[in-house]
Amino acid sequence: MTIRVKFKRISGNDLPLPSYATEGAAGMDLRAFLPNGPMRIEPGTVTLISTGFCVELPLEAEMQIRPRSSLALKRRIIIPNSPATIDSDYRGQVFVGLYQLGEETTVIEHGDRFAQAVIAPVIRADVVEVEVLSDTARGSGGFGSTGRT
Repeated sequence: MTIRVKFKRISGNDLPLPSYATEGAAGMDLRAFLPNGPMRIEPGTVTLISTGFCVELPLEAEMQIRPRSSLALKRRIIIPNSPATIDSDYRGQVFVGLYQLGEETTVIEHGDRFAQAVIAPVIRADVVEVEVLSDTARGSGGFGSTGRT
């Protein structure tokens, strides 16, 4: 299934459009728009990185921003609100917050692939207040109530 997603470049953006690295990739690679030079992400800090684009999504879709596994596993960089959601009615510039969990500074260069975007369907709820919910075998059992094995 494909849907049309429109990207608008920020002035001065020379980066390629977000794209899928392989035929089976679920996420499009996002590149760092850093025209003023590299960005240093110090240990224990959150840094906002621009993608250099604004986006227009269909009403029935959202764009989820997720970490790239290579940054997460090799450099211990995560997206603190992962997955971040870009709503269909947002038209501003897309930024991604990166958090450095590790003890070493990481440098992100202009054009580096630093996050990925997954386009996902949105199902909106019809919220209804009730006095009683239906019973289930699990009931109100919460965290860990179903065991580990």
